[in-house]
Amino acid sequence: MKKNILAIIGSASSNSSNLRLVEQIALLSGNSLNIEIYEGLQDLPHFNPALSVDQPPEAVQLIRQKIEQADGILICTPEYIFSIPSGLKNLLEWCVATTIFAQKPTGLITASSNGAEGHRELTRIMQTIDAKFTADTSLLINGIKSKIDLNGNLREALKNQLIQFINNLKKMVDEATRHKTF
Repeated sequence: MKKNILAIIGSASSNSSNLRLVEQIALLSGNSLNIEIYEGLQDLPHFNPALSVDQPPEAVQLIRQKIEQADGILICTPEYIFSIPSGLKNLLEWCVATTIFAQKPTGLITASSNGAEGHRELTRIMQTIDAKFTADTSLLINGIKSKIDLNGNLREALKNQLIQFINNLKKMVDEATRHKTF
């Protein structure tokens, strides 16, 4: 049975390498994963802690519900100024006061020119909100623009990395749904 994965793209660019990467992951996953790309990142209001618990805006309620209902999460983001993009950070801030990421099987990809600092920040944030991920479901892709072209074609080495990543994420999701750890 296909598992439902909610993909969150950290980039605000319509021509994002991260979007093309997730589209390729969806193709490579074939019949094993159903990947839904969340497209409301830019619609989320700025984080307001006073509203986070009792009165979250409708767009926030919607993304929280999507996260909760998904069998797993895939976050694919570039690095901006040695950090994660503000839109992604905003989404995650809206989730801090909840337990929706608690032990939720999660795949983390940082695909950027360098990405090391952004990837460290992303993993720290996801640890803080108790998402379940491992080194096998976490991938740093340096020099993404040289590894995927504008048509989404992947270099062979990246394709092999992604196939392994998909298999690891699927295994984690299968195990979690069998044991209902989230």
